[in-house]
Amino acid sequence: MKKSSRARRMARHHGKHKAVATLNLTSLMDIFTILLIFLLVNNNNAAKLPDNQDIQLPESIAQELPTEVLTIQVSPVDIIVEGQKIADTETVRNQEERTVAALVEELNFRASQGLAISPDEDREIMILADRSVPYSVIKKLMRSCMETPYTQVAFAVLKVAEEEEE
Repeated sequence: MKKSSRARRMARHHGKHKAVATLNLTSLMDIFTILLIFLLVNNNNAAKLPDNQDIQLPESIAQELPTEVLTIQVSPVDIIVEGQKIADTETVRNQEERTVAALVEELNFRASQGLAISPDEDREIMILADRSVPYSVIKKLMRSCMETPYTQVAFAVLKVAEEEEE
């Protein structure tokens, strides 16, 4: 039996479109590769210290990376706890008391607002002090921290490369 031209045309048309649809993964793999590279480059595993132009940290060959903790920034002008000014550095330096009342009050408040940690567990705090700040000010800040739940005190320093001795 002979097919009409219309039947042949329809058979040809259906034959062309009968193939199974395929998915081209090449462009999809390119997108995932670019996404993976972007995420690896922008990964922030290490905690970043607050960026304050007024503070020049001392240098050290310390090996430990900082962790996410409460920070006290001590510039030659101000004492700042997590972005909030607590006191003037010169005022703290000249005061007779051995602790800074405003700092003790702020740290106790932050400890009460913090996550439920067992009462006997010590909390960490990091002091970012300018290298020109006198030790008497830092000593008063450390003493103030010891009167609060923040008894583990760490200092932020700039890491310098060790020089090879020949």
